[in-house]
Amino acid sequence: MTKMIFLNLPVKDLAAATRFYEAIGCKKNEQFSTDQVAMMAWSDTITFHLLTHDYFASFSAKPIAAANVSEVLIALSRASRQEVDAICEAAAITGGKADVRPPQDMGFMYLRSFEDPDGHVFEPMWMDPAAIANQSD
Repeated sequence: MTKMIFLNLPVKDLAAATRFYEAIGCKKNEQFSTDQVAMMAWSDTITFHLLTHDYFASFSAKPIAAANVSEVLIALSRASRQEVDAICEAAAITGGKADVRPPQDMGFMYLRSFEDPDGHVFEPMWMDPAAIANQSD
């Protein structure tokens, strides 16, 4: 079986979160979505499960982290600098916040950040494949 990642994220407003994740490039899988969860495929191997707070709480006795607390940073590889910029722009116009920390441009790597409407932090990044190959020589 292919290794996969399923990230379960608590969200306050499932409909708004679903629109946000569609805007940043996810596809909703209706077969595994209900009025409490939206299964949003990022790729064939990475899926975000957006869970209402009540439903999320049924899986963990720990309190849900508030938007002002860092819980995890989710890095997303992109194929180009332009794709990094595009996903940050899509995040900003659909209820998120772009550049929650300053962009980083190291020449061979370009990194920005954004928050979804619930404060989950993402770091889209691009790395020059030629620079990586040259470092291993």
